[in-house]
Amino acid sequence: MASNHKGDWIRKADADQTRASFPELFFDLVFVFALIQLAHKLASDFSATAVIEAVLLILAIWWVWIHTTWVTNLLDTEKEPVRLLLFGLMFAGVLLAIALPEAFGNQGLVFAAIYSGMQICRSAFTLYAFRHANGRSFLTFLRITIWMLFSSAFWLAGGLMELEGRLLLWTLALLVEYASPALRYYVPFLGKSPDETLDVSGAHMAERCALFVIICLGETILTTGRNATEHMTDDMTFAVFCSAFLSTGFMWWIYFHHGQEKAASKAEATSRPETLALNLFTYGHLPVVAGIILTAVGEDFSLSHAEESSSLKHALAMLGGPALFLGGNIWIKAVATRQFPVSHIAGLVLLAVAILIVPIAPNYIVQAAATAVLLIVALWEYLALRRLTASTA
Repeated sequence: MASNHKGDWIRKADADQTRASFPELFFDLVFVFALIQLAHKLASDFSATAVIEAVLLILAIWWVWIHTTWVTNLLDTEKEPVRLLLFGLMFAGVLLAIALPEAFGNQGLVFAAIYSGMQICRSAFTLYAFRHANGRSFLTFLRITIWMLFSSAFWLAGGLMELEGRLLLWTLALLVEYASPALRYYVPFLGKSPDETLDVSGAHMAERCALFVIICLGETILTTGRNATEHMTDDMTFAVFCSAFLSTGFMWWIYFHHGQEKAASKAEATSRPETLALNLFTYGHLPVVAGIILTAVGEDFSLSHAEESSSLKHALAMLGGPALFLGGNIWIKAVATRQFPVSHIAGLVLLAVAILIVPIAPNYIVQAAATAVLLIVALWEYLALRRLTASTA
């Protein structure tokens, strides 16, 4: 795909270039901080308005990360200019995370300016990188840059507004950005971007998303450990900590034991890598990431208020987090294997039934119920896969 002219920054199609590089892993560290900031914000204020704000912030964090992953999938991160781009985005990402808790307060314009700057500068850099490499890819990133400029107007305008106006304009900005790939980045006079114009490495995308899931699970453990040190005063807190830790382990098993491997194989074997990467990774992994973050918030509630009577607010995090996670895994596994995992669907049903105990149960019981459901799903899928393997052997 790429030319061999001097200064070419495009990834080469060899085995080494399909692996995540050290600069990419270094870049990911920023998002540990961002996710911790977001989890702390939600745990301290879980009102309806705070939840809406958190949803928008999760969507923004995911979008800036996944778009950067697409770019590093296409560019050679061993080249100095590309590394400098990643370091610049890393610095901006730290500033973004610092502004995040007050994004809907007095840091709104700062958050919007940093976010828009990251999106526009990265897209413009990639546009420049493709100027001599591939005409169709160049035009695709020209369209992407125009869409980013369009959405940034809503971000910046929202940063100048009060809360209600900010919520509205930032929602519009995210709708523009999330809809743009589905609309093939249509731009008047340029039209839509043709299918499969980008030389996407499916194996690289699968590995990068798996590493981000690891980051989210690690953030959950960090949050749980921090809260445990503050509330480890009796046996009940220890029991809740064990339950929370097991939940994280079960989520790891559900995602990595079968789904991630199948997703990687599907992404590598497909004849339409760009389209599959969009469905499987760009959109498909979002509920997985959001579910893990929400689960971390629920574990915070169960640790800090273990014996208090539960409420629908607490249950939204303790049960809703695993439900989102399972929903995302259903999406990924259905796309990768063309089969709906019955165990995951049963898990969603059990989580819905568990809501019935909320009015009569303390938080630690609701947390234990969520952990039990994740255990059932993990064990059910494991045994089903073993039977399937034995029957086909």
